[in-house]
Amino acid sequence: MRIALTAFARRRLFPADGRANAIVGTTPDAFTEHLNREPPLKVLDGYADFCKLHVHRNWTPTRCATIPITDDNRHLLRSGYEARNRDELPVLTRWFEGVEAPVAEYLLVILYSQAQMAREGEHVDADWGVVGCLATAEPEEIPMAPITMMRNALGVEEGGSGVPLDREAYRRSVAFW
Repeated sequence: MRIALTAFARRRLFPADGRANAIVGTTPDAFTEHLNREPPLKVLDGYADFCKLHVHRNWTPTRCATIPITDDNRHLLRSGYEARNRDELPVLTRWFEGVEAPVAEYLLVILYSQAQMAREGEHVDADWGVVGCLATAEPEEIPMAPITMMRNALGVEEGGSGVPLDREAYRRSVAFW
């Protein structure tokens, strides 16, 4: 099985702006080489049949993508509108400023099948394309953000995947986030 880093994921995971949720300590090419060389600890089913998550022990200094909101850090929580690229509408997001998350124990690499990548207008010269990566403390998936679930349900033309909204999964996501 061959894995390729998509242009979408390259911009999101290896940004030039130094964002806290970036993959650090490796290059995009070295990251992809590692994924193709090292088998995952386990493979999780994603939210649709075209989506898989490969769980790897973190081999980088990348920090966790999420940390709990507490009374001690709540005042450092910020929000704003952000678009993932020029073609998408901005959505409300939130993040911490001045809080350093711990180094992640695991990287959960989110993969879409070659066929789904083609449906979304991005050709990958591989069986699977990396569309994201969750840096986590545990080797389990964290719930997809509610806005990502909404965008996916809107369809490919709005930057989603066209998978209908699962109301129970959405409720679990809201409870987590």
